[in-house]
Order: sequence, then C-alpha cells, then structure tokens
Amino acid sequence: MKLYSLSVLHKGSTKANLLKAAYDLSSFSFFQRSSVQEFMTFTSALIVERSSLGSRASVKEQEYLCHVYIRNDNLGGVVIADNEYPSRVCFTLLDKNPREADAMSKVQAELDETKIILHNTMESLLERGEKLDDLVQKSEHLGNQSKAFYKTARKQNSCCEVM
Repeated sequence: MKLYSLSVLHKGSTKANLLKAAYDLSSFSFFQRSSVQEFMTFTSALIVERSSLGSRASVKEQEYLCHVYIRNDNLGGVVIADNEYPSRVCFTLLDKNPREADAMSKVQAELDETKIILHNTMESLLERGEKLDDLVQKSEHLGNQSKAFYKTARKQNSCCEVM
C-alpha cells in the first residue's frame, strides 16, 4: 500500500496547470525517478483536462490507480497510488481542506497571520520614527536659522540709533 503522488492543478479552458505536487519516488531506482515523476505529472494533467467539473473518478494506468476530484471552482486534485491503497482514503484526502483537517496547520496559519500583522505594525512604527527624525532635523535647522536671524538683526539694530 503506497501513495506516490499528490498533485493540485487548475483546470483551464484548454489545459490543466500544475500548481503544486508532492512525490514519493523512493521505491524507484535513482535513474528512473525523473521519468516516473514526469509520467505522474503528465498523467495528472491529462486526467484533470479530461474530467468534468464537480466530478470524482478513479483511473487505472498501468499498475497505478489515479484518483481525481475536480471542484466547481476549476481546482483539481490527483492522488496516484498503487492498487492496494483504498480509494475512500484518497478521496477523503482530496476532499478535506488541510487547514481545517489538522490542528497544527490551523495554529500555524494563525501564527503566520499574526506574524504578518506584527510585521506591518513594525514597519509603520519605523516609518513614523523616520518622520519624527525628519521633524527633529527640520526644527533644529529652523532653530539655527532663527538664531542667525536674531544675531543679524541685533547687529543691524546696534549700528543705528532709534530717534
């Protein structure tokens, strides 16, 4: 009982595009792995292209069983396993939203979201700090200019008498 491939594809109008795939090719020799992976990628895309929206199917290809599920939003999943792997398990795997199925991935998703919010907050704080630094520099420059103006005005007033 072995699971060889899990692929997620987008079913386009003419062609299926591979979005993500995971392969377990450890049972194949090193020299066969690339061609077996290419075969699995090609077969997955072909099955998704030929399946209709909202359908599930199992297709036997050589000694493999390819289980496919195409959702109504054109997203398709393909599991390639050996003949002994239960199809019910494959379709359960394809049906589930992984973020809801696993508590750890749910917590990880929340952590990632919190990290993004924290990162954005830190960026805005740094931008405010830079703006404050600019204001401090401008006020120092303005203070220096006012001192220079005061000295110049005093010099001008000291050489002239007011009547």
